[in-house]
Amino acid sequence: MDQTPPDDSRPLNDDLRTGPTASRLARVVVATVVTGLSLVALLNIVESVHEPRAVVLALVSMSGLLSLQLFFLTDRARRLAGPARLGLLVAQSLLGFLPFLVFGQSWVGMPGFVAGSFLLMLAPPRSVVAFAATVFGTMVIQSAMTTQVLLVAYTTVSTVLTGLIVYGLSQMSILVRELHATRTELARLAVIRERLRFSRDLHDLLGYSLSAVTLKSELTRRLVVRNPDRALAELDDILGISRQALADVRQLASGYRDMSLGDEARAARSVLVAADIRVRMEIDHPELPQAVSTVLATVLREGVTNLLRHSRARNCEVLVTEQGGRVLLTIANDGADQGLGQPSEHGGSGLRNLSDRAGALGGRLVTSCSPDGWFRLRAELPVSLPAAVEAPTQLAS
Repeated sequence: MDQTPPDDSRPLNDDLRTGPTASRLARVVVATVVTGLSLVALLNIVESVHEPRAVVLALVSMSGLLSLQLFFLTDRARRLAGPARLGLLVAQSLLGFLPFLVFGQSWVGMPGFVAGSFLLMLAPPRSVVAFAATVFGTMVIQSAMTTQVLLVAYTTVSTVLTGLIVYGLSQMSILVRELHATRTELARLAVIRERLRFSRDLHDLLGYSLSAVTLKSELTRRLVVRNPDRALAELDDILGISRQALADVRQLASGYRDMSLGDEARAARSVLVAADIRVRMEIDHPELPQAVSTVLATVLREGVTNLLRHSRARNCEVLVTEQGGRVLLTIANDGADQGLGQPSEHGGSGLRNLSDRAGALGGRLVTSCSPDGWFRLRAELPVSLPAAVEAPTQLAS
C-alpha cells in the first residue's frame, strides 16, 4: 500500500528543520553586533588610557555589561520576576555609568546598551521613561566633560541609535524563537487533528460495517438449516460488506475517501431489510458536490448504525429532498430511545461529530423524538459549495 505523504507536507517539515538554525543565526547576529560595538569602545579606551590597570578595569566592566546584555536575550531572563529583573538592570546601569569616573569620554559608547536593555526588559511606559532617562543622563555627563555642542549632540544621537539597534536586534532574535515555537505547536496540533480525523473516520467506517456483518452473521446462522439458499445469499452480502470495509480502510489510510449517497442508500436498505425492518426510502436530489455527498452518506451510515445498535425499530424512513438550494436528508425510525438524540460519548464521535461535519459545509444537523416514539435525524446541506470550501473538505473528510 502506497502511503507516501502528499507533496505539500514537505515544505512544512523543511521549515521546521530550519527553525532552530534560524533561531541560532539570530542569536549569533545579535551577539556579533553587540560584541563588535563593545570592541570599538574598548579600542577607544586602549588608545586613550595607557595604564594596564585601567585597561583591565575596562575589560572587566565591559565583560560584565556585555554578559548581562546577552543574558537578556535568553528565555530565562524573560521569565524573571520583577525585583530580579530590576536588580539586573540596576547592575547593568552601574556598569554603564560608573566607569565614566575613570575613562571619561572614552566610555560614552556604553550607555546605549543600557538604554536598549530598558526597552527590552521593561514594559511601556516605564521602558520609554528609562530609555529617555539614560539618553538624558549620557547627554548631561558629556556636557560636563566638553563644551563642544556638536560632540554632545553626536554622543546623544549615538546613544539613541545604539539603544534602538540593541533593542531591535534583540527583539528580532526573540521573535524568531517565538515564531519557531509557534510553528512547531501548529505542526503538533495538525498531527493531533489528523489523528482525530482518522479515529473519527475509522469509527464511522467500521462501526457500520461490523454492525452489518454481525447482524447478517446472526441471520445466516438461523437460516443455514431452514433456508440454505438464503443463507448463502447472506454470506455473499457479508463478503461484499467485508471487502467494501477493507477498501474503505485502505482509502482512509491513504488520506482520501469519497462516499456516494446513492451507494450508501442501497447498502442501508439491504442491511435494514436483513434486520426485518420495513424500509421506506425516497431519494430525489440534484447532482451534489462530492463533499456534500460524502457528508450525507456518512450521516446515513451513522444513523443506520445507531438504529441497529440502540433501537427496537420495526419501521424506518429515509428521505432525501431538495428545497431552496439545500438538500435535506431525514432518517426516521419508530423504536429509538430518547438517548439517541444526544451526542455519542463513545470514541469521541457520534452525532456531535456529524454536526461538526455538516457545520463545516454551511449546513446543520437536527435530532428530535416525537411522543409517538419516532426518532428523526435530519441533515441539511447546501446543494452547491464554493470551490475554496469543497476541495479542502474532500481532503479532510
